[in-house]
Amino acid sequence: MSNPLSQPPERSADDPPARTASWWEDIRTAWRRVRRQLTRPIALIGEAAWREATRHYLFMQTLNAEENRRLRLIASDFLSRKKILGAAGLEVTATMCIQIAAQACILVLELGVDYFDGWNDIIVYPAQFVPEREVIDEAGVVHTTREVLAGEAWLGGPVILSYEDVVQPGNPHDAVAGHNVVIHEFAHKLDMRNGGANGFPPLHKGMSTAAWKQVFMAAYLDFCRRTDAADALARRDGGAALDRLPIDPYASENPAEFFAVISEAFFEIPENVRDAYPQVYRQLVLFYRQDPLARRAARG
Repeated sequence: MSNPLSQPPERSADDPPARTASWWEDIRTAWRRVRRQLTRPIALIGEAAWREATRHYLFMQTLNAEENRRLRLIASDFLSRKKILGAAGLEVTATMCIQIAAQACILVLELGVDYFDGWNDIIVYPAQFVPEREVIDEAGVVHTTREVLAGEAWLGGPVILSYEDVVQPGNPHDAVAGHNVVIHEFAHKLDMRNGGANGFPPLHKGMSTAAWKQVFMAAYLDFCRRTDAADALARRDGGAALDRLPIDPYASENPAEFFAVISEAFFEIPENVRDAYPQVYRQLVLFYRQDPLARRAARG
């Protein structure tokens, strides 16, 4: 879940481009980043600890040896840059850190951990949490909201996670197909690289802005229609139609949540994304520079 209270007005992809630094300043900034990476000590996650913490996660089971090795290196770098803090009395262990890092870094396996630059902290609650907030409605009336959350991502700020939900995808007894709160919240972080989360992250050179917007908006509107139709049947069928949807109905909330939810599914149940929205699947392959279905086929 992205946090709208922390977001500035969204920037349209059609707005005039923001003013950038000079070429020379770009070079100096890049060099400073490289120099920091060369001098910053990175504690490599041990092979045994890595294997024990990650072996049950579905996306890990399709990685080949080289991909697994690179993900461990990227996760180690990630943990050297981020602080993982326990909340509500939770004591964070090394295993917890590895579990979070592995799930976050599968998103950037082919992009690099720099994609998560610009913020520092990950806050972990023992279970789902209930933040209390004040919101003002259109009439100017202040309301207090209390919503149970499994995760949240703040623009320029922390990612907040429920540890119960961090481990759920790796527990065969509790896992829910396509659900991964870490992937979800860190997809929001990628979306926020160009401002408030809106389902339109900064694309790579060679990707078509027009194609992304057309494909994702068409899929989002179609999914909203499908969710509404399934929801209308819920009283009669006990929610069976909702359960048959290819991804979590929460994706119908807004385009930002659609991107985060379908990113979860892309890594956890990629066949659902390909079958329901093949053009979205192709865009995600281009964006993440990974093809989970091809990877699975290669592993046999």
